[in-house]
Amino acid sequence: KGSFFRFFFILSTSQTLPIDRSANMSEEALEAAKRFAARAAVDEYIKDGMKVGIGSGSTVVYVIERIIERVREEKLNLVCVPTSFQSLGLITEGGLVLADLNRTFPLDVSIDGADECDKNLNLIKGGGAAQTLEKINVFNSKLFVVVADYRKDSQVLGEKWKKGVPIEVLPHAYRPIMDFIEKKLGGKPKLRMAVAKAGKGIHAASDKAHIIRINDLTGRSATAQAA
Repeated sequence: KGSFFRFFFILSTSQTLPIDRSANMSEEALEAAKRFAARAAVDEYIKDGMKVGIGSGSTVVYVIERIIERVREEKLNLVCVPTSFQSLGLITEGGLVLADLNRTFPLDVSIDGADECDKNLNLIKGGGAAQTLEKINVFNSKLFVVVADYRKDSQVLGEKWKKGVPIEVLPHAYRPIMDFIEKKLGGKPKLRMAVAKAGKGIHAASDKAHIIRINDLTGRSATAQAA
Protein backbone atom coordinates (compact mmCIF):
# COMPACT_ATOMS: atom_id res chain seq x y z
CA LYS A 1 0.00 0.00 0.00
CA GLY A 2 2.73 2.42 0.94
CA SER A 3 4.31 2.54 -2.51
CA PHE A 4 1.15 2.24 -4.61
CA PHE A 5 -1.64 4.25 -2.98
CA ARG A 6 -1.68 8.00 -2.40
CA PHE A 7 -4.64 9.69 -0.75
CA PHE A 8 -5.60 13.34 -0.90
CA PHE A 9 -8.37 13.72 1.64
CA ILE A 10 -9.69 17.22 1.98
CA LEU A 11 -9.48 16.81 5.74
CA SER A 12 -5.68 16.67 5.42
CA THR A 13 -5.56 20.15 3.85
CA SER A 14 -7.21 21.93 6.77
CA GLN A 15 -4.11 24.00 7.59
CA THR A 16 -4.39 25.71 4.23
CA LEU A 17 -8.14 25.54 3.73
CA PRO A 18 -10.18 25.42 6.97
CA ILE A 19 -12.82 22.70 6.81
CA ASP A 20 -16.07 22.66 8.71
CA ARG A 21 -17.03 18.99 9.09
CA SER A 22 -20.46 19.77 10.47
CA ALA A 23 -23.64 18.98 8.61
CA ASN A 24 -24.04 22.73 8.06
CA MET A 25 -21.07 22.99 5.72
CA SER A 26 -22.29 24.82 2.64
CA GLU A 27 -22.26 23.22 -0.79
CA GLU A 28 -20.07 26.06 -2.02
CA ALA A 29 -17.48 25.44 0.71
CA LEU A 30 -17.48 21.69 0.03
CA GLU A 31 -16.94 22.20 -3.69
CA ALA A 32 -14.11 24.64 -2.97
CA ALA A 33 -12.45 22.06 -0.73
CA LYS A 34 -12.84 19.27 -3.31
CA ARG A 35 -11.31 21.51 -5.93
CA PHE A 36 -8.39 22.35 -3.64
CA ALA A 37 -7.60 18.69 -2.94
CA ALA A 38 -7.89 17.72 -6.61
CA ARG A 39 -5.54 20.46 -7.71
CA ALA A 40 -3.02 19.50 -5.02
CA ALA A 41 -3.03 15.89 -6.23
CA VAL A 42 -2.47 16.91 -9.85
CA ASP A 43 0.32 19.34 -8.94
CA GLU A 44 2.20 16.72 -6.93
CA TYR A 45 1.80 13.60 -9.05
CA ILE A 46 1.30 14.63 -12.69
CA LYS A 47 4.58 15.12 -14.53
CA ASP A 48 5.54 15.80 -18.14
CA GLY A 49 5.48 12.75 -20.41
CA MET A 50 3.09 10.73 -18.24
CA LYS A 51 0.34 8.36 -19.28
CA VAL A 52 -2.55 9.20 -16.98
CA GLY A 53 -5.67 7.24 -16.07
CA ILE A 54 -8.63 9.51 -15.41
CA GLY A 55 -11.45 8.31 -13.15
CA SER A 56 -15.04 9.44 -12.74
CA GLY A 57 -17.14 11.49 -10.38
CA SER A 58 -17.58 15.02 -9.12
CA THR A 59 -14.07 15.43 -7.70
CA VAL A 60 -12.46 14.21 -10.93
CA VAL A 61 -14.01 17.20 -12.71
CA TYR A 62 -11.57 19.37 -10.77
CA VAL A 63 -8.72 16.95 -11.47
CA ILE A 64 -9.24 17.34 -15.21
CA GLU A 65 -9.69 21.09 -14.84
CA ARG A 66 -6.24 21.38 -13.27
CA ILE A 67 -4.63 19.03 -15.80
CA ILE A 68 -5.98 21.19 -18.63
CA GLU A 69 -4.56 24.32 -16.97
CA ARG A 70 -1.12 22.76 -16.52
CA VAL A 71 -1.00 21.43 -20.09
CA ARG A 72 -1.77 24.90 -21.41
CA GLU A 73 0.53 26.77 -19.04
CA GLU A 74 3.46 24.33 -18.85
CA LYS A 75 3.10 22.68 -22.27
CA LEU A 76 3.01 19.25 -20.66
CA ASN A 77 3.00 16.24 -22.95
CA LEU A 78 0.35 13.94 -21.43
CA VAL A 79 -1.79 11.06 -22.65
CA CYS A 80 -5.11 10.45 -20.89
CA VAL A 81 -7.09 7.21 -20.60
CA PRO A 82 -10.67 7.67 -19.29
CA THR A 83 -12.83 5.24 -17.31
CA SER A 84 -16.23 6.63 -18.25
CA PHE A 85 -18.14 8.62 -20.83
CA GLN A 86 -18.05 11.53 -18.39
CA SER A 87 -14.26 11.66 -18.19
CA LEU A 88 -13.92 10.96 -21.92
CA GLY A 89 -16.05 14.01 -22.65
CA LEU A 90 -14.11 16.25 -20.27
CA ILE A 91 -10.80 15.08 -21.74
CA THR A 92 -11.82 15.74 -25.34
CA GLU A 93 -13.56 19.04 -24.56
CA GLY A 94 -10.43 20.22 -22.79
CA GLY A 95 -8.21 19.45 -25.75
CA LEU A 96 -6.19 16.78 -23.95
CA VAL A 97 -4.67 13.82 -25.81
CA LEU A 98 -7.08 10.89 -25.59
CA ALA A 99 -5.87 7.29 -25.74
CA ASP A 100 -6.98 3.78 -24.84
CA LEU A 101 -5.28 1.36 -22.49
CA ASN A 102 -4.27 -1.10 -25.22
CA ARG A 103 -1.93 1.49 -26.72
CA THR A 104 -0.64 3.11 -23.54
CA PHE A 105 -0.23 0.54 -20.75
CA PRO A 106 1.20 0.56 -18.21
CA LEU A 107 -0.13 3.89 -17.00
CA ASP A 108 2.17 6.03 -14.88
CA VAL A 109 -0.63 7.13 -12.58
CA SER A 110 -4.41 6.87 -12.22
CA ILE A 111 -6.39 9.51 -10.35
CA ASP A 112 -9.90 8.79 -9.15
CA GLY A 113 -12.38 9.41 -6.36
CA ALA A 114 -13.97 6.95 -3.94
CA ASP A 115 -17.31 6.37 -2.26
CA GLU A 116 -15.69 5.59 1.08
CA CYS A 117 -12.26 4.84 2.56
CA ASP A 118 -11.61 3.18 5.93
CA LYS A 119 -8.68 3.53 8.33
CA ASN A 120 -6.80 0.72 6.55
CA LEU A 121 -7.17 2.39 3.15
CA ASN A 122 -9.78 -0.10 1.95
CA LEU A 123 -12.16 1.52 -0.52
CA ILE A 124 -15.74 1.25 -1.65
CA LYS A 125 -15.87 2.27 -5.29
CA GLY A 126 -18.28 1.88 -8.17
CA GLY A 127 -21.18 4.07 -7.04
CA GLY A 128 -20.94 5.96 -10.31
CA ALA A 129 -21.32 2.77 -12.40
CA ALA A 130 -17.82 2.82 -13.84
CA GLN A 131 -16.31 0.20 -11.55
CA THR A 132 -14.89 -2.26 -14.08
CA LEU A 133 -13.05 0.28 -16.21
CA GLU A 134 -11.74 1.98 -13.07
CA LYS A 135 -10.37 -1.32 -11.78
CA ILE A 136 -8.72 -2.10 -15.11
CA ASN A 137 -6.99 1.28 -15.21
CA VAL A 138 -5.81 1.00 -11.61
CA PHE A 139 -4.52 -2.55 -12.11
CA ASN A 140 -2.44 -1.31 -15.01
CA SER A 141 -1.08 1.76 -13.21
CA LYS A 142 2.22 2.25 -11.40
CA LEU A 143 0.56 4.59 -8.91
CA PHE A 144 -3.04 5.10 -7.77
CA VAL A 145 -4.04 8.49 -6.33
CA VAL A 146 -7.43 8.85 -4.65
CA VAL A 147 -8.98 12.27 -4.13
CA ALA A 148 -11.87 12.26 -1.66
CA ASP A 149 -13.61 14.73 0.62
CA TYR A 150 -13.91 14.31 4.39
CA ARG A 151 -17.39 12.74 4.06
CA LYS A 152 -15.75 9.62 2.59
CA ASP A 153 -13.36 9.08 5.52
CA SER A 154 -14.43 6.38 8.00
CA GLN A 155 -13.04 3.89 10.49
CA VAL A 156 -14.90 0.92 8.96
CA LEU A 157 -16.46 0.51 5.52
CA GLY A 158 -20.20 1.11 5.69
CA GLU A 159 -19.93 3.74 8.41
CA LYS A 160 -20.53 6.60 5.97
CA TRP A 161 -21.55 4.93 2.70
CA LYS A 162 -25.10 3.60 3.12
CA LYS A 163 -25.99 2.71 -0.47
CA GLY A 164 -24.55 -0.80 -0.50
CA VAL A 165 -21.45 -2.24 -2.14
CA PRO A 166 -21.52 -1.83 -5.93
CA ILE A 167 -20.92 -5.04 -7.87
CA GLU A 168 -20.77 -5.22 -11.66
CA VAL A 169 -21.51 -8.41 -13.57
CA LEU A 170 -22.31 -9.52 -17.09
CA PRO A 171 -26.07 -9.17 -17.68
CA HIS A 172 -26.15 -12.84 -18.68
CA ALA A 173 -25.29 -13.83 -15.09
CA TYR A 174 -26.87 -11.20 -12.87
CA ARG A 175 -29.56 -13.55 -11.50
CA PRO A 176 -27.14 -16.31 -10.43
CA ILE A 177 -24.83 -13.73 -8.88
CA MET A 178 -27.66 -12.16 -6.91
CA ASP A 179 -28.70 -15.61 -5.72
CA PHE A 180 -25.11 -16.40 -4.65
CA ILE A 181 -24.76 -13.13 -2.73
CA GLU A 182 -27.99 -13.72 -0.87
CA LYS A 183 -27.55 -17.42 -0.05
CA LYS A 184 -23.79 -17.66 0.45
CA LEU A 185 -22.82 -14.21 1.71
CA GLY A 186 -25.97 -13.18 3.55
CA GLY A 187 -26.39 -10.01 1.55
CA LYS A 188 -29.55 -8.45 0.15
CA PRO A 189 -28.70 -7.69 -3.48
CA LYS A 190 -30.79 -5.31 -5.51
CA LEU A 191 -30.48 -4.62 -9.22
CA ARG A 192 -29.75 -0.96 -9.68
CA MET A 193 -32.25 0.76 -11.92
CA ALA A 194 -31.27 3.53 -14.30
CA VAL A 195 -32.06 7.11 -13.33
CA ALA A 196 -34.17 9.25 -15.65
CA LYS A 197 -34.81 6.38 -18.06
CA ALA A 198 -36.60 3.05 -18.04
CA GLY A 199 -34.62 -0.10 -17.47
CA LYS A 200 -31.73 -1.53 -15.50
CA GLY A 201 -28.53 0.27 -14.60
CA ILE A 202 -25.96 -0.39 -17.32
CA HIS A 203 -22.27 0.03 -16.63
CA ALA A 204 -20.09 2.51 -18.51
CA ALA A 205 -18.60 -0.38 -20.51
CA SER A 206 -22.11 -1.00 -21.92
CA ASP A 207 -22.02 -4.74 -21.25
CA LYS A 208 -22.27 -4.85 -17.45
CA ALA A 209 -25.28 -4.90 -15.17
CA HIS A 210 -24.98 -3.07 -11.87
CA ILE A 211 -25.94 -4.80 -8.64
CA ILE A 212 -25.99 -3.12 -5.26
CA ARG A 213 -25.22 -5.49 -2.40
CA ILE A 214 -27.04 -4.24 0.68
CA ASN A 215 -26.11 -5.48 4.12
CA ASP A 216 -24.39 -4.36 7.30
CA LEU A 217 -20.72 -3.66 6.62
CA THR A 218 -19.90 -2.21 10.01
CA GLY A 219 -19.17 -5.61 11.60
CA ARG A 220 -15.77 -7.25 11.26
CA SER A 221 -17.00 -10.29 9.36
CA ALA A 222 -19.08 -8.24 6.95
CA THR A 223 -16.12 -5.97 6.26
CA ALA A 224 -13.94 -8.98 5.48
CA GLN A 225 -16.55 -10.19 2.99
CA ALA A 226 -16.71 -6.78 1.36
CA ALA A 227 -12.96 -6.72 0.85
